[in-house]
Amino acid sequence: MIATRIRAGLMGLAALLLLALMAVTGIDVVGRYLFNAPLSGAFELTELLLGTLVFVALPLVSRSGAHVEVDLLVEMLPRRVTRALGLFAALISALVLVYFGWRLAVLGVTQFEDGSRSVSLGVPFAPFAFLGGLTCVVAAVFGVIRELNHD
Repeated sequence: MIATRIRAGLMGLAALLLLALMAVTGIDVVGRYLFNAPLSGAFELTELLLGTLVFVALPLVSRSGAHVEVDLLVEMLPRRVTRALGLFAALISALVLVYFGWRLAVLGVTQFEDGSRSVSLGVPFAPFAFLGGLTCVVAAVFGVIRELNHD
């Protein structure tokens, strides 16, 4: 139930981010080539939106199992072995994602204390680091849950 709500919220946020990316790009292109007046800060805004989109989509990929997998030998192994390998891989992935989440949270605190901001628009970086850290942890949980529920 909670996972479903988180998934729906992340999907909605990803859709809004994608829409914002398209709008920024469209406005910048039209302004640049039709009016010789590009959107100020468009490149920086695109970088921030794209980075945010990647982190917001990460838990969605983990939940649906849409990540890249190499399964050359899986067909030849017994079902119990493949199940154990899948769980092992999910746990290792979860550990790595939790570590990334922790490091991003530490980075966010540092950026918050330093008042780090983007150059052109002055957007604070800390909220992006905190969001990235949170979504890494959510992706870790989703990946393990998916593997435990996997037949």
